[in-house]
Amino acid sequence: MTDRKAETLGAILRKNGVSRRGFLKFCTTTASLMALPPSWVPTLALALEQARRPSVIWLSFQECTGCTESLTRSHSPSLESLIFDYISLDYHHTLQVASGTAAEAAREQAMHENAGKYLLVVDGSIPLGNPGYSTIAGISNLQMLKETAKGAAAIVAVGNCAAFGGLPKANPNPTGAVSVSDIITDKPIINVSGCPPIPVVITGVLAHYLTFGKLPELDQYNRPKVFFGTSIHDRCYRRPFYDKGLFASTFDDEGAKKGWCLYKLGCKGPMTYNACATAKWNQGTSWPVESGHGCLGCSEPDFWDAGGFYNALSIPIGDVSRNTAYAGAAGLVLGAAAAGLNRKTKAEAVRNHGKVSIDDLEKPS
Repeated sequence: MTDRKAETLGAILRKNGVSRRGFLKFCTTTASLMALPPSWVPTLALALEQARRPSVIWLSFQECTGCTESLTRSHSPSLESLIFDYISLDYHHTLQVASGTAAEAAREQAMHENAGKYLLVVDGSIPLGNPGYSTIAGISNLQMLKETAKGAAAIVAVGNCAAFGGLPKANPNPTGAVSVSDIITDKPIINVSGCPPIPVVITGVLAHYLTFGKLPELDQYNRPKVFFGTSIHDRCYRRPFYDKGLFASTFDDEGAKKGWCLYKLGCKGPMTYNACATAKWNQGTSWPVESGHGCLGCSEPDFWDAGGFYNALSIPIGDVSRNTAYAGAAGLVLGAAAAGLNRKTKAEAVRNHGKVSIDDLEKPS
């Protein structure tokens, strides 16, 4: 009997009746998501055809299941094809059929058979205040994470909770919640942040790992630059209104009806790095700003405590880019926001470096 895990992806796809045309269409979509030029499609196709399905163990800790819900809505590839064709999802206690003793046996078997090779995916924060705050099969989240991370080739922290602590870590952080990287320091970790993260970003990272056998290039928060390299603001279709100083003052005024910029209503697009404006949600149907609500900054560290969802923060004059956003040494307020500093510090940065207020920005140029 053929070992399904030892088969190449190409062989499995052919067995399942996937046409060459359909496969190349998927490769073209994936290359586009990775910001690769069209010339890379044949290389991507060859790499995926020859790849073997990696074992994936998915652990869920202090979370709302929103990240798994996001994964189930992936359309490129779909959840079914991701699980059955591209990876071997050997443990995920929300999605797997097995439960109880059989479920934990599956995790231990996957760890043993694929030691040093499996990919560990984690969603949810880890409580340090009391091991009993969150357990699985009587095992604390902290213990299970350390046990499973030991033999992993790499770790993908999915969602803001796993990447940065998320909602459980929000002030006053009653459970002592921390992120994966606060605990595991000897393994490559990639943060796919968001609350929840975009479905195609989750699957895109897994596809990159399958194609190149390594994690993609990361930013200073260990997020893949291909998805988190540009701010929401820079790709937002409302950006021209921002540049003209045209802002909605309420959610139902004339400005809102005309699609003006939502910055005055608390949109954190200039401080937030993610692919929402281009990848969108629900198979590319829409995203929060398009539906009339400002960005909450959910892919950034400590976004729950960053000045309130509906409060506008002052920002520097000029283009909002990766270079200005992280120039913390220069005291830019975007750098202060990204570093998770308090509102007083941000206000001082504005005063000390001649930044402008939202009222100034409202004046048409």
